[in-house]
Amino acid sequence: MQLKIMPKKKRLSGSRAPLMLFLCQMISALEVPLDPKLLEDLVQPPTITQQSPKDYIIDPRENIVIQCEAKGKPPPSFSWTRNGTHFDIDKDPLVTMKTGSGTLVINIMSEGKAETYEGVYQCTARNERGAAISNNIVVRPSRSPLWTKEKLEPIILQNGQSLVLPCRPPIGLPPAIIFWMDNSFQRLPQNERVSQGLNGDLYFSNVLPEDTREDYICYARFNHTQTIQQKQPISVKVISVDELNDTIAANLSDTEFYGAKASRERPPTLLTPEGNTSHKEELRGNTLSLECIAEGLPTPIIYWIKEDGTLPINRTFYQNFKKTLQITQVSEADSGNYQCIAKNVLGAIHHTISVTVKAAPYWIMAPQNLVLSPGEDGTLICRANGNPKPRISWLTNGVPIEIAPDDPSRKIDGDTIIFSHVQERSSAVYQCNASNEYGYLLANAFVNVLAEPPRILTPANTLYQVIANRPALLDCAFFGSPLPTIEWFKGAKGSALHEDIYVLHENGTLEIPVAQKDSTGTYTCVARNKLGMAKNEVHLEIKDPTRIIKQPEYAVVQRGSTVSFECKVKHDHTLIPTVTWLKDNSELPSDERFTVDKDHLVVADVSDEDGGTYTCVANTTLDHVSASAELSVVDVPDPPFDLELTNQMDKSVQLSWTPGDDNSSPITKFIIEYEDAMHEAGLWHHQAEVSGTQTTAQLKLSPYVNYSFRVMAVNSIGRSLPSEASEQYLTKATEPDTNPTAVEGLGSEPDNLVITWKPLNGFESNGPGLQYKVSWRQKDGDDEWTSVVVANVSKYIVSGTPTFVPYLIKVQALNDMGFAPEPAVVMGHSGEDLPMVAPGNVRVNVVNSTLAEVHWDPVPLKSIRGHLQGYRIYYWKAQSSSKRNRRHIEKKILTYQGSKTHGMLPGLEPFSHYALNVRVVNGKGEGPASPDRVFSTPEGVPSAPSSLKIIEPTRDSLTLEWDPPSHPNGILTEYSLKYQPINSTHELGPLVDLKIPANKTRWTLKNLNFSTRYKFYLYAQTSAGSGSQITEEAITTVDEGKMAMASRQVDIATQGWFIGLMCAVALLILILLIVCFIRRNKGGKYPVKEKEDAHADPEIQPMKEDDGTFGEYSDAEDHKPLKKGSRTPSDRTVKKEDSDDSLVDYGEGVNGQFNEDGSFIGQYSGKKEKEPAEGNESSEAPSPVNAMNSFV
Repeated sequence: MQLKIMPKKKRLSGSRAPLMLFLCQMISALEVPLDPKLLEDLVQPPTITQQSPKDYIIDPRENIVIQCEAKGKPPPSFSWTRNGTHFDIDKDPLVTMKTGSGTLVINIMSEGKAETYEGVYQCTARNERGAAISNNIVVRPSRSPLWTKEKLEPIILQNGQSLVLPCRPPIGLPPAIIFWMDNSFQRLPQNERVSQGLNGDLYFSNVLPEDTREDYICYARFNHTQTIQQKQPISVKVISVDELNDTIAANLSDTEFYGAKASRERPPTLLTPEGNTSHKEELRGNTLSLECIAEGLPTPIIYWIKEDGTLPINRTFYQNFKKTLQITQVSEADSGNYQCIAKNVLGAIHHTISVTVKAAPYWIMAPQNLVLSPGEDGTLICRANGNPKPRISWLTNGVPIEIAPDDPSRKIDGDTIIFSHVQERSSAVYQCNASNEYGYLLANAFVNVLAEPPRILTPANTLYQVIANRPALLDCAFFGSPLPTIEWFKGAKGSALHEDIYVLHENGTLEIPVAQKDSTGTYTCVARNKLGMAKNEVHLEIKDPTRIIKQPEYAVVQRGSTVSFECKVKHDHTLIPTVTWLKDNSELPSDERFTVDKDHLVVADVSDEDGGTYTCVANTTLDHVSASAELSVVDVPDPPFDLELTNQMDKSVQLSWTPGDDNSSPITKFIIEYEDAMHEAGLWHHQAEVSGTQTTAQLKLSPYVNYSFRVMAVNSIGRSLPSEASEQYLTKATEPDTNPTAVEGLGSEPDNLVITWKPLNGFESNGPGLQYKVSWRQKDGDDEWTSVVVANVSKYIVSGTPTFVPYLIKVQALNDMGFAPEPAVVMGHSGEDLPMVAPGNVRVNVVNSTLAEVHWDPVPLKSIRGHLQGYRIYYWKAQSSSKRNRRHIEKKILTYQGSKTHGMLPGLEPFSHYALNVRVVNGKGEGPASPDRVFSTPEGVPSAPSSLKIIEPTRDSLTLEWDPPSHPNGILTEYSLKYQPINSTHELGPLVDLKIPANKTRWTLKNLNFSTRYKFYLYAQTSAGSGSQITEEAITTVDEGKMAMASRQVDIATQGWFIGLMCAVALLILILLIVCFIRRNKGGKYPVKEKEDAHADPEIQPMKEDDGTFGEYSDAEDHKPLKKGSRTPSDRTVKKEDSDDSLVDYGEGVNGQFNEDGSFIGQYSGKKEKEPAEGNESSEAPSPVNAMNSFV
């Protein structure tokens, strides 16, 4: 143990303690530490440590144990007094004292009576240093007496009278607890009208017939003996005035009735307390209970006030339906006048209770033990208060100080004893007694005069571990007499503490307010007095704080899902943390749904009960940290319930409901649905939506519907299940509100009219017997309406009508209650027939070689015999003007909407014969065709020759072969051949232009340079101009003379140096080709291609679109060859690049159509050749073989 920590402390600075941290405690007394090792050889007067209560009520059925425990050195001996005289326990065989204790055990279970040992007992504990005494212990056995026998007459009284049922329990020890029950041990109900008073009586402010019973029983429970005593049952009968008169006349006299007041309403009167004023006295610290019970009719209400102040807010409580006022922990300030007011509608009554608070003695300053060294001074102070003021008396070693042996070192001054220059013989135990009429206080305090050298009680080499940046407290519990001085040093070499960061407490503890890492080390405490010196070393280690680096986060999850909380902890590596999870500051539920791993808490299948605060607590031996997160469990709302229909009208009803639990997510709206059990049983339809704060809705209804309603709640999570269906509500039938919609009149045959409509559903019928009145007449005639009434159908066919005549139609709903409002009239037509007349005066205007414009005259409207949908042109190719490419051509169709009388025919083939006719179209079909009109298209430019290849190359000539264009588009007049050389640097030479007759498909060029690459451009021409070009490249062979001359030279090919050189060159070439090939595949340009691109011919023009030729060049000047060439594939053939021009810009295939303005909106399925752009026929990389040939 250590010295008592005093509230004062000293802060030392380097200036005040330059060499060492020093403490000198200048106090006048020591407290002896209760250290077991110290107490083994330290003399100390007795001290009472445990004793029985002053008022000691015992159970007479058990042995009596009177406690008295004390400590001291040497161990004290014990003695007892009883009723003021010595109690010789050796003479009573039933009384024994526990070994090493003063506790008495009186064995009354075998023989003897508890009453024999009633009395006042006091224990004395004595050793050579003095004697301590206990309180006066009053020993009394508990009592639970029976009720005295008494005959209780039945009580008969009139309805409305007041009644008091007396209890008057026997006086027991301690007092009994009173309650009223019936024969079945059920507590009698109490309320503002019927209640139990503090004295145990049962009060009725007025009686009612239901108060009649024969078993009003008062019970007294004695807790000390665990017994319950019962009073004789009381019978009460409450009767009316008529019953009272009959009873009086038949059996009883007037005096045998309880009370004589009539059963009428009356103002309150008090049943307890009596009179207008009363007095109440209570002791300080107890609970003050004030009671007012009144009678009256109607039942009075009780109110409380304090006349000269206010009732204390936090200590005031009301019991027994406000008939009892309780104030806890009363003090003298609670004295005063308290007023109770009993009030009903007929008046009020007041009662004033004067309260006086007295006080048994209570300590202001109890005397404390003194440990002094010889020659020191000290004081014992004993101060108490009470009402009335207590008297203070002193005893020494249990003897009044007035008759005790004189001690020259002490002086008594009222409640204080002053000691001066004490010696060892001054040691004694003093008792202070403070008493008044309400009780007494007794306190023991010893004066122990000791001469002891310093002792340090803190164990040597104690290790203190402290978290950084927190206070470090290094203990140096010490004892000595005189009081030692304390010094602290740090380090093995005893270095002085100069820093201004230390606080030294008066109990010797060294405090480092903010410990840092450099505070780690060994600290030495030295205690000195005039009798000697003692020292002790302790060690301090500073640890890193534990931190939660990843805290759990607030989570909102839906019921049934899984949630995870994360908690990552960082700590000092020498400490081992334990991580614990709490829910609402308690342990996690024992449920397998909760799983904890290193850093996570996972809750699966979350339920509503799982909502709350989850806390991660990381504990080490030195510190702990925590972090919390809230879990909100949400879900779709519970279904509404208690649906109720009110305010039921013909066409409206009010629906109300009770919302279900919103499951922690506020309800935003309610959706109301209905079921029509009569017409669509089992199908629910949307009725209305209302705000989530509403619980009623006014609903509009339709007639003749058997309604049921249900309600669904919606929150942010989703929609609840539907509520239970409401009761059914059948609305009255009435005539229909609406007529059928979508009424149409169309003929399916030339001689009928089919009238159709969308029928009303059952919900719209408004009543039984739903039918439809269908009416029609010709629009342009004077006929009356013809009508039929039909049911369960949605169409009616009128037969024998003229072809395509307009009719006025209406359809009206009706039921057994009447007709719907007059319906709207719509117009329809009887059936169509095929048109009778073909368009006339068909004219064709050829615009260009691929486009023609057709005109015709409209047919008379009457001959159309239906709705005019447009005109349709059938056209086909008859034969080519060049008498070639004869083949069967299917007819093509173009349709022109509406009443148009002209249209364009695109996509025609040049130099061709065409025929066409025109037909009018209505809803039934096409009319007869107009006479065929024949027209021809002019010549156009040809397509490129189909192929071009170079054969039979020699050293100075090349032979070209080609195929004619696949689409000559006219009569070929000639071919145009242009060519130019390409040197070794891929530059283009001068261009040569040749004209070749149209009947030629082979041509040989002579006088060419040997071993030279040439590029060729070939065009076909008609009278319309030049067509698209086709290109090719070729190389002449090596000069034969030079080859012969080389053969006569030395054959260097057999020389080793030449073979090595050629291998090296071949290797370099292979590497170069690989690099080029890779660059080409990655999108780079081949060097030859780059040069060709650099010499692009600026005269090459884009395809034109404004002359109707679909990209054909307008004249031969647009077909100039490139001034450089592009490489061709290694097979030296060029395939024709075909692309198709279709009627996509004009119509839709054979059923293409034109807009009103003549523009084409269909699609044509025919195709037209497109010429490739010059110089772009070959864009792929040259093969390595051709590249090698070109290089060599």
